[in-house]
Amino acid sequence: MTDQPTPAKAWREMQRGNARFVAGEPRHPRQDADTRHELAGGQRPRAALFGCADSRLAAEIIFDKGLGDLFVVRNAGQVVSESVVGSLEYAVAVLEVPLIVVLGHDACGAVRAAIDSTSPDADPLPPHIWRLISPIVPAVRRVQRASAVDGEYPDVIDAEEVGREHLRDTVGELLHSSELISSAVAEGRLAIVGANYRLGEGTAVPDVIVGITDTA
Repeated sequence: MTDQPTPAKAWREMQRGNARFVAGEPRHPRQDADTRHELAGGQRPRAALFGCADSRLAAEIIFDKGLGDLFVVRNAGQVVSESVVGSLEYAVAVLEVPLIVVLGHDACGAVRAAIDSTSPDADPLPPHIWRLISPIVPAVRRVQRASAVDGEYPDVIDAEEVGREHLRDTVGELLHSSELISSAVAEGRLAIVGANYRLGEGTAVPDVIVGITDTA
C-alpha cells in the first residue's frame, strides 16, 4: 500500500484519469490478478466517491481507476442519508481518504422525478421513491423562484440548473451533518469536490470545491 496523497494531488489524479477516459485512452490500471491478491489483505483507497446510481456513472471507468482505488457509495440522485454519511465517515476516519468526490450528472432521473412531483396534477409516487427524491425538491423550488416572471413560475424548469443546485446542497449537507467530515476539511486532511458528469462528453466538471488550498 502507498502513502495517501494530499487532497489536491488526489483530485489531480482523478482529473487525469477522467481526461484519459474522455480521450479514449484509458489505461485500466490495477485490474490484474496480482492487484487482486495484494488487496485481499486490506484496502487503502485514494479517494471516496459519492455518486448517483445511474448505470452510466460507473466511477472506476469514468476516472480510469482500478481495484482498491475508490471507495464508492451510490444511490439514486446522490441523496444524503444516514447510511451515506456513515459510509463516508468510515472512508475518512478508518481508510483515511483525502478526498470525497460528489458526482451528479445531466439527465438525472431522480432530478426529473423531483421536478415532476411539484406539478399540481402529479400522480403520487411510491413512498420509498418519494422519501428518496424529496431532498431534491428544495433545489427545484429555488430554481422555480429564480425563474419566475411577475410571480408566475415557468412552464419548463431547467433540469440542469436543478441538478447543479442539488449538487451544491449535497456537499453542504455532508459538511453540516458530519462533524467528523467537516473537521477533517477544516484541518486540511480532506477536500470535497462536487462535480457534474456530462453523459455525452464523458467529462466530470467541478462545480464546488471545498478544502483544496495546496498545489503539492
